[in-house]
Amino acid sequence: MRSAIGSLRLGDFRSYETAELRAAGRTVFLFGPNGAGKTNLLEAISLLSPGRGLRGADLADLGRRTPGEARGRAWAVSASIPGEDGEVRIGAGLESANDARRVVRIDGQTARPGRLADHLRPIWLTPAQDRLFLDGAADRRRFLDRLVFAAEPAHAARVNAYERALRERLRLLADGPADPAWLAAVEARMARAGAAVALARAGTVLALREAIDARAASPFPRAGLRLTGEWESLAGEGADAEVIAGRLAEALAGARARDAAAGRGLVGPHRGDLAVVHAEADRPAAECSTGEQKALILAIVLAQAARLSGAQDAPNPVLLLDEVAAHLDRVRRAALFDEIEALSLQAFLTGTDEMLFETLKGRALGVHVDGSRLTELDA
Repeated sequence: MRSAIGSLRLGDFRSYETAELRAAGRTVFLFGPNGAGKTNLLEAISLLSPGRGLRGADLADLGRRTPGEARGRAWAVSASIPGEDGEVRIGAGLESANDARRVVRIDGQTARPGRLADHLRPIWLTPAQDRLFLDGAADRRRFLDRLVFAAEPAHAARVNAYERALRERLRLLADGPADPAWLAAVEARMARAGAAVALARAGTVLALREAIDARAASPFPRAGLRLTGEWESLAGEGADAEVIAGRLAEALAGARARDAAAGRGLVGPHRGDLAVVHAEADRPAAECSTGEQKALILAIVLAQAARLSGAQDAPNPVLLLDEVAAHLDRVRRAALFDEIEALSLQAFLTGTDEMLFETLKGRALGVHVDGSRLTELDA
């Protein structure tokens, strides 16, 4: 295991005044009643990576509040990451409740949030993703982009650059001045970023297909993956960034009047989707049972984790699996634990019932969570 959390510390974060979890690189299962603070621990870990974490919450909402306090306090999350060259400590938080930006520190030195990905790359699965195949395409794009980001941290900057250019173009179309030269410059930026986004998504889906095929003996259902977006399809057919950007810029120029009338962009990678089928049943994921859908999502996440665990140029992912075990039957639950161990991954799992993790005992650290207090089980 090349990258794992040695210890985790929280200060005034969510429901925790202070807390320390000494994982020592092990997989951890957290159990306790609803509202005990289990998901808060997973969220804390997710904030030790670029982005807004697994809940997508505003930074000001993460600080602990006591009764009567109108706003949350300044908060901090930190972790030690053991490595070949010694331990690295990474941290994130707000120094003041009035701060608008997260402060990131690596070994005590202020750093850009993107540098967190050099040390930790969480991939998460939460109950909010249970409707991934039933809700809109935007949720599936975010799910896919998170998987892409785990392998290519620069992907987040490309997505942000594309979305900024998209908003700027829509403002010009709606409010003016709709100067053709100005629009062309914005569309050129949008096209370059969009081409990079499409290529990264297509590359990840191709790699996931290969990883899924290599896991043919897995007890989880085989997920068939396909990108439906025009630009991702071009990327999948072998078009390079220059070709995709050129065609996208032409399409954007031709869609100005239509986009202005619609008040939204109708062309670009932000319109794409991830299509998933249950391969053995030859049935779209949206038509599968809730249990099958959960197993399909987990199969995709495990395929990406397996892919990254074999990569020599990236830290291992850390899996954050919130209330996943409760949705699996006994066979698949045991298979999940076995796969985590076989891949030498560190995972943090939550559940209300200790019995869900019976086959993990002796192989992982068990922690009872109640009232935001952590009690480790005896080994």
